Amino acid sequence: MREILEIMIQRIQSVFLFLVAAIMVTVLFLPIWNKLDLDAQEKVTLNAFKMVYSSYDEAGEPTVMASVDTFWISALAILAAGIALFSIFQYKARLRQMKLGALNSLIMGGCLGMTYYYSTKGDQMLNPNTVGNFEIGFYIIAAALLFNSLANRFIRKDEKLVRSADRIR
Repeated sequence: MREILEIMIQRIQSVFLFLVAAIMVTVLFLPIWNKLDLDAQEKVTLNAFKMVYSSYDEAGEPTVMASVDTFWISALAILAAGIALFSIFQYKARLRQMKLGALNSLIMGGCLGMTYYYSTKGDQMLNPNTVGNFEIGFYIIAAALLFNSLANRFIRKDEKLVRSADRIR
């Protein structure tokens, strides 16, 4: 068992895949997008589970005006994290690892697409003259996508190395 763990840790793609999983789990706890209208004292915030439209009174206490479930973002983030973790343990089947990596890229792209979709819906709730801001949760999904593509690149490199070694024999 220890030997298997040492092999997995020695491969850089395992580190990248672990980072993908960790980042996609982190997305669940970070804000993704927000928009604040200071004149009307209203705010729209988006995270992986909900988009909340709230208004503030003179004392600064928020009142929730509307709430929309955004569970698709969280479901895609959890699915991407699970596929990345599963892919780490498929180190002996590099072709399967590459297919899982491609699937994971599609899922993370879908996660980015859903965050953009909900941010445009939230943008319509407030004054169109104010600008919404993407938060760290949006950008780290893109970072996870980058790490996933780096892992796929190194998996492909290993596969080429193994095939060239088989040709020499």
